[in-house]
Amino acid sequence: MERKHNTELTNNARTLRKNMTREERHLWYDFLKRYPIRFLRQKVIDNYIVDFYCHSARLIIELDGSQHYEEKGLLKDKIRTERIEQRNLTIIRIPNNEVNRNFEGVCQYIDIAVKESLRQPAADTSHESPSQLR
Repeated sequence: MERKHNTELTNNARTLRKNMTREERHLWYDFLKRYPIRFLRQKVIDNYIVDFYCHSARLIIELDGSQHYEEKGLLKDKIRTERIEQRNLTIIRIPNNEVNRNFEGVCQYIDIAVKESLRQPAADTSHESPSQLR
């Protein structure tokens, strides 16, 4: 059976949990930690560490800083997304600036994405962005 993650990344994930970005801390402590559906933070999947993972909804939340919008970052994210989605997981990407300026909209967006994923046997990757929920 193929392993779901690279065990060598476990220590890196532990370090990232201890040193979350400001936006990751805000989303975790002010929303996801107490969300009724369980999320894990800094979860190892394949050769990647994802920001937040919900097993029951088969959903990954990635908070993206400015480096994700540069050409090199966009290409890396595309490859990473394709590889992870082969596991029938859905990735939603949220810019850090949305967490800072529209936290309530981000939380609504995540809540809708989780509920849609739980209703459907296969994850639907077409969600409205948090900026559309204002």
